[in-house]
Amino acid sequence: MNEAEKPLNFIEHIIEDDLANGFTKDQLRFRFPPEPNGYLHMGHASSICLNFGLGNRYSAPVNLRFDDTNPAKEEQEYVDAIKKDVSWLGFEWDKECYASDYFQQLYDWALLLINEGKAYVDSQTAEAIATQKGTPISVGTNSPFRDRSIAENILLFEEMKAGKHESGTHVLRAKIDMSAPNMLMRDPIIYRILHKTHHRTQNDWCIYPMYDWTHGESDYLEQVSHSFCTLEFAMHRELYDWFLDQLIDPSLVRPKQREFARRNFSHTVVSKRKLMQLVEQGVVSGWDDPRMPTISGLRRRGYTPESIVSFANTIGIAKRENVVDVSLLDFTLREHLNRVAPRVMGVLNPLKLVITNYPESQEEFLVAENNQEDESAGTREVPFSKHLYIEQEDFKEEGNRKFFRLKLGGEVRLKNAYIIKAESCTKDDNGNITEVQCTYDPLSKSGSGTEESLRKVKGTLHWVSQQHALKAKVRLYDRLFTDPTPDAHKDKDFMDFINPNSLEEITAYVEPSLADATEGARFQFQRMGYFVVDQDSSSDELVFNKTTGLRDTWSKLDVS
Repeated sequence: MNEAEKPLNFIEHIIEDDLANGFTKDQLRFRFPPEPNGYLHMGHASSICLNFGLGNRYSAPVNLRFDDTNPAKEEQEYVDAIKKDVSWLGFEWDKECYASDYFQQLYDWALLLINEGKAYVDSQTAEAIATQKGTPISVGTNSPFRDRSIAENILLFEEMKAGKHESGTHVLRAKIDMSAPNMLMRDPIIYRILHKTHHRTQNDWCIYPMYDWTHGESDYLEQVSHSFCTLEFAMHRELYDWFLDQLIDPSLVRPKQREFARRNFSHTVVSKRKLMQLVEQGVVSGWDDPRMPTISGLRRRGYTPESIVSFANTIGIAKRENVVDVSLLDFTLREHLNRVAPRVMGVLNPLKLVITNYPESQEEFLVAENNQEDESAGTREVPFSKHLYIEQEDFKEEGNRKFFRLKLGGEVRLKNAYIIKAESCTKDDNGNITEVQCTYDPLSKSGSGTEESLRKVKGTLHWVSQQHALKAKVRLYDRLFTDPTPDAHKDKDFMDFINPNSLEEITAYVEPSLADATEGARFQFQRMGYFVVDQDSSSDELVFNKTTGLRDTWSKLDVS
């Protein structure tokens, strides 16, 4: 189904209705407005794909705007990471904007509100303000400072800007209605004093605008037509519109806020505060730890931007929140990697195998397909010798009828090579098998066209040549949490569900074609899954992260 044939989601219906009722296409402009107080995660991917997807659908510009109004939590590191993530997902923004670009304009507009008697400086404590706001079932009470004169309010506000007052001593509030049913309309705070260095404006400002004041006005200044937020901002829409009503020029585009449901994902958390906790407490190595649901973590794990975008488009946009099984993301990933990932051989749990009738000094290079799903991927040569590694799990002294791998007296084909027969094995003092002795049929070489090469055997094993193999560190990952909804339990902390076995590091052996593999290169280790070269890899030590298996196994496990 192409883009034109896909049914419209409710967001697209909103836009189509606006276009049908006098709005013009050239007035369309969207934005993705992250706060730079952490790294983007899977939930943000849905918002990115929504806004930039709308831009692509309607050939409309999309702004990347950083809502940087809280210098206590925001850093340039996060700005850089966000830009990298959005670009990596394949999207281009029209303008790079910052709420801090508008600090002077927002301040001037705040003075305008004061002059019109629509804002005042409140000198109560935060606790007192919270108390006098009332409750959802009881009206609030006016601040004792609500009727300050315009002149006094202007003087105090200018002093706040000049740094003459300590943090927490004063705030600027909009004068709306302390009895409003929507508590957000009960004289909301517009500005607070915060003596912190801002990552862009440095120490130019010590008062900072609140989100509700900043967001709609930034949309208006950028002439954003449709401002899409998650459902927790639905109650904020009334305030969004009230602020616009005080300032808007009717000849300009008036932004429209609409809401969609936040996506929650199984076996993870997507709260920035909780992700920060994982980082700060050393549960993970950083924001880009491959176990993290951040876009940078997914990238390092080996996920492709195509699979993430496909996943976001598949789950779509909804009006109600729900939990999405992350197995669906792995499904879209496997679909993509199966088409594009080169096939190689790597042995994760090595067992020595010797072909007793293969000449000791002989070695040969066998032809192997790079990707049977892609003819254009070509072939490579893989070295073969008398001494090999196979997987420990691929050999048993005795096996039942359903065991199609190697057993004593049984035959298997070595991938791209020969048919072998297990004759004997060697054990250590503890009874562990350390080596398997086999014989091979020299006429059974794959692709040779001989009668022997066409002989059918039930099992095919991957392998690497001992003398040619490269030693590699491989990191095997599991879900970070054992519970599908770790932060949904009122009586337990989400940290109680940390999976102690979420990371295992092993030493593996891989074929020599991987010697020059670069960071981010993705491969299918045949029969074992998909792997990516980690940023820790070097010329001295190859490091691979397991991205995902060839099939979903987690859903079959009972870990609750």
